[in-house]
Amino acid sequence: MIPFIKAHACGNDFLIVDEVHAQGNHAELTRRLCARNTGGGADGVEFVGAENNERIPIRLINADGSEAEISGNGTRCVAAWLAHSAGKNDVVLVTKAGPRHCRVMGRQGNTFQVETEMGVPVVRPRTLRLPSGLELQGAEVSVGNPHFVVFVETEDFSVAGQSWQSVGAEIALHAEFPNGSNAEFVRILDARTIEFRIFERGVGPTLSSGTGTCASASASIALRGVEGQLTVLAEGGPQTIHWTNVHQPILLTGPAAIIVIGEAF
Repeated sequence: MIPFIKAHACGNDFLIVDEVHAQGNHAELTRRLCARNTGGGADGVEFVGAENNERIPIRLINADGSEAEISGNGTRCVAAWLAHSAGKNDVVLVTKAGPRHCRVMGRQGNTFQVETEMGVPVVRPRTLRLPSGLELQGAEVSVGNPHFVVFVETEDFSVAGQSWQSVGAEIALHAEFPNGSNAEFVRILDARTIEFRIFERGVGPTLSSGTGTCASASASIALRGVEGQLTVLAEGGPQTIHWTNVHQPILLTGPAAIIVIGEAF
């Protein structure tokens, strides 16, 4: 039996599993656990290692078994679980993208409000031609993992008459991104509010993304002149961004809720 915790951050759901249960078989175990109809059901698994010098290593495997550098929402879910189970309200979680400092800012029931230092974004304007022939003017963004941000004005986030889901699938597997890329479609509502949709590498469309929130916000701040304190809306709910000094880490704040504690076969 494999003990697990299920948590979600704005509908982006994860299973949290002790690293000892992986036994070097992270990909196969994750695919089994994340299956929506026959497993626990999740967008990915966060494997948590043993604490070392007050730092706790975590490893993210996507639902398809591929490994990702980091998930902002997954990291926040682990921080919420550590606050709930061990009273750790201030932790450093070491991801493949580097250490991330998480602080619990409040709690209501099983839901924790967590602020996370997400590193310094790197934003670069870029034109990308898709295999379908569509040419996209957007931004390549790194927040420890890869993103391509497209700005749209359509209410359904479509691009040149194509759905954001189909365009996102092309971006995620584009040959110019050898390790794949997440894809965000961003609509600016006003100087302090943006809205986005995300096609996640290794998962597909999801209700939210922490790194996607950071990528969408940093591209909007750097290239579209929006303010450095933003509300970022996704289908799963709002998160907030603070990035007023482009040489400092971007701060991501949002909820994470513990929803299931169980065991899997």
